[in-house]
Amino acid sequence: MARSDLLLSLVKAGTSGDQMLFRKVVESLIADERAKKHDVLAERLADELSQNGRLSPANRPTISNSGTVHDLCVEIVPSRNIDDLILPCVVVETCRELIEEHHRAELLRSYGLRPRNRVLLAGAPGNGKTSLAEGIAQGLMVPFVVARYDGLIASYLGETASRLRRLFDYVRTRGCVLFFDEFDTIGKERGDKHETGEIKRVVSSLLLQVDDLPSHVVVVTATNHPELLDRAVWRRFQVRLELPPPTRDQTCEFFEKTVGRIDIPFGFAARTLANKLHGLSYSELEDFVADVARRYVLALPGGDSKKIVAERLAQWQKRFSLQTTK
Repeated sequence: MARSDLLLSLVKAGTSGDQMLFRKVVESLIADERAKKHDVLAERLADELSQNGRLSPANRPTISNSGTVHDLCVEIVPSRNIDDLILPCVVVETCRELIEEHHRAELLRSYGLRPRNRVLLAGAPGNGKTSLAEGIAQGLMVPFVVARYDGLIASYLGETASRLRRLFDYVRTRGCVLFFDEFDTIGKERGDKHETGEIKRVVSSLLLQVDDLPSHVVVVTATNHPELLDRAVWRRFQVRLELPPPTRDQTCEFFEKTVGRIDIPFGFAARTLANKLHGLSYSELEDFVADVARRYVLALPGGDSKKIVAERLAQWQKRFSLQTTK
């Protein structure tokens, strides 16, 4: 059974002749049916929209081995949980509120409101932006669709904007999280005199596509260089979050959680490890744990785990010139 708010909106669009509203409602219906695994009905609706809407059947986006957007994105079943991540409280609370808005979207729509669906994450590399985006998808219980710049960016004039439109057309009819990492690659400041007219057209097209997304598509973007983003890009995102590097206490919490999950006795207190490795990103801390695990497994059956950890600590401190606290 279709949602009552969508049926009401469909009747309103039909009686008022509002083609834009009609298209958005049908796209929401398609996404709703896909989420219910009613694939046959979803495809029939998509076919009707293609034949009578703005897309021609030949150009309707699909994803398959021969699909037109196969090289533009990667679709992943999310496995990261926000509760497993170590993040500032305000970041966790904001993301949980966003997830709740989508789970209770029908209530919001009955009051003429929509859930927020545009998120911008900023921060240095390796501090959880991609993991948080995947965690949002996991919380929403929808696919995690990652944009591929090697497929999106083209050398021919106008082709990049065309590929972006195909990607957005694909995600419009399904509930998902669409993730753009290193968003400054295509969201650069249009006032930069060093950029070509092509990148300015791409940014303009991108902003229009983001504005036109239905609320059941959550677009999450991440950037290491927020200062490079076009000022209009900032205004498009209702949620803007900063992900800072881990503090010493957060590094300690990371080791308490991580070492507790693996079957390797580190022989060092989490606080000691945090003091010696403070300054590394979460990604680098995960690499350190994996480094220890590899050396320990290769030293079996008689490996001395504490000695291995001490050797790894000394090597990593030299590599990264870390300052330690006695």
